[in-house]
Amino acid sequence: MSYTGSTPASSSSSLYWKGMDSSGDPHPPILAGAQNAWDMLSDEQSQKHITTGSGDLNNILGGGIHCKEVTEIGGVPGVGKTQLGIQLAINVQIPVEYGGLGGKAVYIDTEGSFMVERVYQIAQGCISDILEHFPHSHEKSSSGQKQLQPEHFLADIYYFRICSYTEQIAAINYLEKFLGEHKDVRIVIIDSVTFHFRQDFDDLALRTRVLSGLSLKLMKIAKTYNLAVVLLNQVTTKFTEGSFQLTLALGDSWSHSCTNRLILYWNGNDRYAYLDKSPSLPVASAPYAVTGKGVRDAASSNHKRVRVT
Repeated sequence: MSYTGSTPASSSSSLYWKGMDSSGDPHPPILAGAQNAWDMLSDEQSQKHITTGSGDLNNILGGGIHCKEVTEIGGVPGVGKTQLGIQLAINVQIPVEYGGLGGKAVYIDTEGSFMVERVYQIAQGCISDILEHFPHSHEKSSSGQKQLQPEHFLADIYYFRICSYTEQIAAINYLEKFLGEHKDVRIVIIDSVTFHFRQDFDDLALRTRVLSGLSLKLMKIAKTYNLAVVLLNQVTTKFTEGSFQLTLALGDSWSHSCTNRLILYWNGNDRYAYLDKSPSLPVASAPYAVTGKGVRDAASSNHKRVRVT
């Protein structure tokens, strides 16, 4: 077995082990290449983010939902998880000339909570916001009028209805092929990642191994295809320090399966989002609202920083 690599001075090295098989032909490289940290930082800083529809939410997320990362969004029923998921499926399609990514969305629905009428409303809200901020720019191009139609937004959401955990596993395994054929997809949303695994899976050890494999596949997909993966999660109760407390489902091992974790919760009658986990951002919380147009800033938009403990 021999070792092949480039000099340390190069900015991107071709570093891999190479050996011979029984016929004397070289094996394919195991590690196809390396990237230095400066190039990685430059790449991250050049990435656009997917807006959530709320400026305060965007602020605590460092600009919005990040591509090449897996973001978990959890919370109690009715707090707005699916609303935010639909909002992201619409906002990823905002044309580049209006500050968006101009991409498409994959929406994997395991609970049957994807309502097309609501998607249409949120698309209309997104379009009205664009026209408010860019009142004349869409008239300059012949494609501007066509792009800013609710029908156009709905046509660019690829929807998968999943009815069992076996279908969910199959859908995630199929994603790589699908994304290879649809390279303009910039976000994959799973709503929710937990539903069938909580309902139908009795062997907890096997469930943990299966979910671990799926999370690694989703992380690879996010990196390979330069897209955001958003996993919506349910809550469950956990007995801690003599009392039951709400926590996100699937246990502690699942908490390592995402890059970022956003927890949605009620504070009285107000909705709040709490950034619980991020490799580069401080823990923080911010209010948000679910309106007829979709996810927007709350009426009182003073978000507060939470000290990291």
